[in-house]
Amino acid sequence: MITVSIVNVTSYTGVELLRLLAGHPDFQVTSVTGRSAVGQRLQDVFPQLYALSSRQNEGVASIDPALIITGEPAQTDLAFVCLPHAAAAEAVVELLERGTKVVDLSADFRLHDARVYAEWYKHTHPSPALLEMAVYGLCERYREQIEGASLVANPGCYATAAILALLPVFTSGIIEPDVIIDAKSGVSGAGRGLTRGTHYTEANEDVSAYSLTGHRHLPEIMQELIIGAKAGGHAFAETPGITFVPHLMPMTRGILATCYANMKQATPTLHCIRLLYEEYYANEPFVHVVDQPPHTKWTYGSNHCFIYPTLDERTGRLIVISCLDNLVKGAAGQAIQNANRQWSLPETTGLAALAVYP
Repeated sequence: MITVSIVNVTSYTGVELLRLLAGHPDFQVTSVTGRSAVGQRLQDVFPQLYALSSRQNEGVASIDPALIITGEPAQTDLAFVCLPHAAAAEAVVELLERGTKVVDLSADFRLHDARVYAEWYKHTHPSPALLEMAVYGLCERYREQIEGASLVANPGCYATAAILALLPVFTSGIIEPDVIIDAKSGVSGAGRGLTRGTHYTEANEDVSAYSLTGHRHLPEIMQELIIGAKAGGHAFAETPGITFVPHLMPMTRGILATCYANMKQATPTLHCIRLLYEEYYANEPFVHVVDQPPHTKWTYGSNHCFIYPTLDERTGRLIVISCLDNLVKGAAGQAIQNANRQWSLPETTGLAALAVYP
């Protein structure tokens, strides 16, 4: 078994990792940290874990529900770091020095340029040299680089939805570089810390746009789409004009991104566009090109992403809709997919669950 630590298990992504790792045949959670719950047993903080007690007695559980939450992680083979940005980087440096492989779920290692990181996160990166070593954890794009990597930067939830929606057309060079991404997310994307905007009485029966001057996932989206375009031999004369507007929805989980782009003069048919997407994702276990607009409930609790490309024939404008669960494919599930790849396991290991419906 590969020993695993979860740093900041009391976060939404931390407890989602617990849920998913409970069914993983190769990873065993032996260390969990959470400063607000130090000294408590996992099952006392998360009573749903009592269900693992019988499996633990049989010696088949990958998580001991009586595991004590500590302030610092023990030595393990692999660590999932679920800390906020800045704090995560410091923890990652210490873990790497121990020889532990890391999947970092914060934003600290997603951007390649330390100056861009400082601009968007208002913090000087504590270890800029590691930005060059970190691999961006989108298996659909960097599968070979992730295998065996010491540090994988798990993508942001909005970024995952937008990049998967647009990579095929950026790589093929069939769209103009001006794109609009209209994305909507459930409240869990804001984390467990309560704010006025995420308070039930504020968020319920309400929809609101936010970060109109620039969301922190925007530079991540731009970085990866520009890299994708260059990989396809379609470098732009100027930086693509990507407008990204996120919205908060009164639901717990899910992201739905609707992306708009103008086609170049030789507009392909809808059939050609669909064929492009189907071929691009033909061998991907978690990305599915569908023939109707997807719903977020299609992904609830699963590591799957559904993509629907279509063409507005009146305007010739491309519309691509993608949806995923922000806590699974947008966070913990993708982290496990990356860890599987790090350890040369099948990417689907421990991630077989379908969405919960209704």
